[in-house]
Amino acid sequence: MSSLSRELVFLILQFLDEEKFKETVHKLEQESGFYFNMRYFEEAVVAGEWDDVERYLSGFTKVDDNRYSMKIFFEIRKQKYLEALDRQDRAKAVEILVKDLKVFASFNDELYKEITSLLTLDNFRDNEQLSKYGDTKSARNIMLLELRKLIEANPLFRDKLSFPALKLSRLRTLINQSLNWQHQLCKNPRPNPDIKTLFVDHTCGPVATNGMPRVPLASGANANAVGPKAGTTFQLGGHAAFQPSASVAGPTAGLASWMGPNAATPIPPAAAPPVTSKRPRSPIGLPDSYEEGIKRLKDYHETATAAATPTLPSPNLDDLPRNVIRTLHQGSTVTTMDFHPFQHSTLLVGTNTGDVAVWDLRQSEKKVEMRFKSQIVHDTSIAINRAVWSPEGRLIGAAFSKRVVHVFSYNPTVMEVALHLEIDAHNGGVNDIAFASPKQLCVITCGDDHTIKIWDASSGRKQYTFEGHEAPVYSVCPHHKENIQFIFSTAIDGRIKAWLYDHLGSRVDYVAPGNWCTTMAYSADGNRLFSCGTSKDGETSLVEWNESEGAIRRAYKGFRRGGPSGMHGVHQVVQFDTTKNRFLAAGDDGYIKFWDMDNTEILTQVDADGSLPLSPRVRFNKLGNLLAVNADNNYFKVLATKDGMALLRDFDVRKGTPPQLGAAKSEAMTSAVTSSKPSTPAAAPPSSEPTPPPTSSNVPRSREEEVVASIMAEKRSASLVPPTAPTPKLLEFAEPSEVRSVRCPDTLPPAKIARLLYTNAGTSLLALTVTAVHKVWKWTRSNLDRKLDPSSAWVLWQPSNGNMMTNDTSPETRLETTSHCIALSKNDSYVMSASGGRVSLYNLLTFKVMTMFMPPPPAATVLTFHPDNNNIIAIGMDDASVQIYNVRNDEVETKLSGHSKPITGLAFLSGAKLLVSAGADAEVCVWSITSWSKRRSKTLPLTTGGETRVQAHQDQSRILVTHETMLGIYDVDMLDLLTRWSPKDAEHFSDPISAAAYSCDSAFVFAGFTNGAVAVFDASTLTPVTRIALSVYSLRPVYPVVIAGHPTKSNQFALGSSDGSVYVLEPLEGVSDWTKKETEETESKAVVSQAEQGEQSRKHEVS
Repeated sequence: MSSLSRELVFLILQFLDEEKFKETVHKLEQESGFYFNMRYFEEAVVAGEWDDVERYLSGFTKVDDNRYSMKIFFEIRKQKYLEALDRQDRAKAVEILVKDLKVFASFNDELYKEITSLLTLDNFRDNEQLSKYGDTKSARNIMLLELRKLIEANPLFRDKLSFPALKLSRLRTLINQSLNWQHQLCKNPRPNPDIKTLFVDHTCGPVATNGMPRVPLASGANANAVGPKAGTTFQLGGHAAFQPSASVAGPTAGLASWMGPNAATPIPPAAAPPVTSKRPRSPIGLPDSYEEGIKRLKDYHETATAAATPTLPSPNLDDLPRNVIRTLHQGSTVTTMDFHPFQHSTLLVGTNTGDVAVWDLRQSEKKVEMRFKSQIVHDTSIAINRAVWSPEGRLIGAAFSKRVVHVFSYNPTVMEVALHLEIDAHNGGVNDIAFASPKQLCVITCGDDHTIKIWDASSGRKQYTFEGHEAPVYSVCPHHKENIQFIFSTAIDGRIKAWLYDHLGSRVDYVAPGNWCTTMAYSADGNRLFSCGTSKDGETSLVEWNESEGAIRRAYKGFRRGGPSGMHGVHQVVQFDTTKNRFLAAGDDGYIKFWDMDNTEILTQVDADGSLPLSPRVRFNKLGNLLAVNADNNYFKVLATKDGMALLRDFDVRKGTPPQLGAAKSEAMTSAVTSSKPSTPAAAPPSSEPTPPPTSSNVPRSREEEVVASIMAEKRSASLVPPTAPTPKLLEFAEPSEVRSVRCPDTLPPAKIARLLYTNAGTSLLALTVTAVHKVWKWTRSNLDRKLDPSSAWVLWQPSNGNMMTNDTSPETRLETTSHCIALSKNDSYVMSASGGRVSLYNLLTFKVMTMFMPPPPAATVLTFHPDNNNIIAIGMDDASVQIYNVRNDEVETKLSGHSKPITGLAFLSGAKLLVSAGADAEVCVWSITSWSKRRSKTLPLTTGGETRVQAHQDQSRILVTHETMLGIYDVDMLDLLTRWSPKDAEHFSDPISAAAYSCDSAFVFAGFTNGAVAVFDASTLTPVTRIALSVYSLRPVYPVVIAGHPTKSNQFALGSSDGSVYVLEPLEGVSDWTKKETEETESKAVVSQAEQGEQSRKHEVS
């Protein structure tokens, strides 16, 4: 075979592997004999699939080829023979002896006789040479080491153990180039060619006669392709020589490229969704970004244009937290901070005295403080280098400057902390700590002993030790892309390494800018990698990496050059953080500096009213509306955007205390506010060392559940005690002038709204009507900073191709009574929807139906995407089952049974790794999303039928349950009822509940009623605080069918009404939230007036 034909085989192997044709890949490897896939071979050996092992080997060598081959086959057949004896399956052992081992008798008859004699022993381990034979698993692993050595030494395997270094999807790229060339040769090339087949050469056919304009192709980026006429470039699946981001190149492309020849996966992993499917109706997997969406052959000419990365508007400085809203005293120097992943106003703080504190920033109160106490280290002069939350927010990890790591358990409902584990982790200091979940939750640490270690987060047992750094390891950055889990580590000599969770060593050895201390972090969507480091000379480098090349993509400017050093002449290391997939922040030269990720020039900087150290530590919350920074004299500050201010001001408003307006306000105002609180935990001096909480390092899970249950029981009992404070007076809104409201314009035929939701970015509204038609409204960017303008704030949007998203229905379907359902992928790219017929998957940019599946019966009643995987969807059915559907594989992975009537509600709790389902049978079930087993269930005390809806609380530990007769907050761990509200027991509400939803911060619950009214509840107690009359937003006799809270603005919600109208409501400009009618200006004047009166009163008392 010629060399070009050989290379073509490798291209086909790469293509098949990317498209997940696993069996075909290995069959072609065997038949061609060009590439021996050691990983596949080892997996088959470990699994004991002996027929597959020998069949695969036969493509590369035979028993009698040479002594290495003979030894390989002998070891495999001997192991198979011993395993049959170990199972006492003597008939099988005799068969193996005669058919497989007999061939070796001609070469070594004595050995064959000795093997035969093992049949006479009750236990072959009685043979002296086999006395150390362990169990089957260990024996296979020992044999595997020998086989690997024999294969590597066998000359027949030379040049067959490594796969050529190919760029991602090389075969696709070559086809793109061919199409470009064919189009260039066309006599009359059209600017919008329509490619329908690869079986014949492309020629531009006649122009379409239907009058519809064709959607233009996306411009190609292939540097090697010959450019076609008219500037048109084909893209077969959107691949090009240079991919603009990791998401385009595929989930593992970046890491695979960095790993080089030592990669654990010899063939580059899948980089794109398959072009075709074994099942034609399958969407073949949902991409993780707009860009990856263009990798679909059957509709690439439309999707490519729609999925091209949009030009982002200029950054708005109001999107950055720049105003100080809290200045709090910790009591010792703050060394590390981290916001809770779901409780966005809960801050974890570590100090230079080893203390761990949890702050509730709404109350400006230190809820918990754990003083350092150790059974291992008795030196009290110890600091915390890093403190972090686990991904689900249930554990806290603290890395100390001497040897130990502490893991604390955290109850988010009552904000309680208890020591869970103490680990003697490293010789010397522990420099960084992180959590990850390669298979189960683990703790990752690094230290002065040049190692990275992985610990089981439940038991504290060590799982891996990674050695390879030649200097103390400074930081770790775990990450995953689809099913590939890996860890970046940096050492103080500037070396960057990457590791998989195995014992095969590092896959990357790279040098960071500055050659000294560096930290790494991904953007929130996991697609962009950044690092920030400071050299020994004080030069700071903040850069973005091109993962596919292992090179720096851009370096950000604006840092001080050199400058003064810290203690002992050592320069302080600049720390950084990312937010909103858009901004970077770093503490440098006493300032907080901000950058747009796509611009190397500094965007702006703030000094946070002064008193910042030279290199302050910065940390965003997950929403990006709060930023914590450490300050001098044992203080730290919290900066906020406008939404962040509303988030923190909410508690002050409900307590009746003046809101903290930041250091920019007058000192008189500040003193008045603080004087109203004679003693707060934040201002109190450090108390004596508390008794350490009981540890639970050896407590089994059942015991932990009992502890949680007892805590929840105490909380429930406490909630039944009559409140000492009077119930707040209900605030009534009855006039349109009291509320900002907009009716979204609609030129389509009106129809009752069945489902309504915001996109995750908050810039669009998506409605599904009872006629199975979807409507999309977009928020005009020009109105973002203005008051709601009924004429232009929201616009009804349709793509230029004129498509409508209309669900599949059957003639027998009664649309008014059928269950309509809709779900949106986390990247706002895809809509899954059903209206009694097949489930439809739409591209939200083109409104094109990508596929339809699951024809009834049974019919889908509720849909929700898996929070971590766009390809997994939970589908509630009218046959009372919940089906877990894999879009990529077009198959139902599992079917959950636990209800007796149709499913009416589903909610994923990603932090707790749970799925909650509710049915028309009043049953609520909790399922583990790792095993899909039922954890527990509860029957609700409902007196009528109807839909029961569920929604996850922001802290992922509670759920809101909605039924026409009640609202309830339940603890998800034990399904204990925390608080409940019913209209039949209410003074101002008697009509049934028609819809309800949490605000984005879970501080409020917005509920609609069948008389058209809307109520705003305090979510912690389900106390109604505001009533909005129908007359505020509509003059028609309508009612809210569905309510949706804005994903980032806690005071904005939208409602879909019974007449087909969609309304958006929020408080008036300047009003802090739904609990007030006064504007902030009026409120501030009142606060200043109170402060001045207080000051005059104090002067009078002194005189």
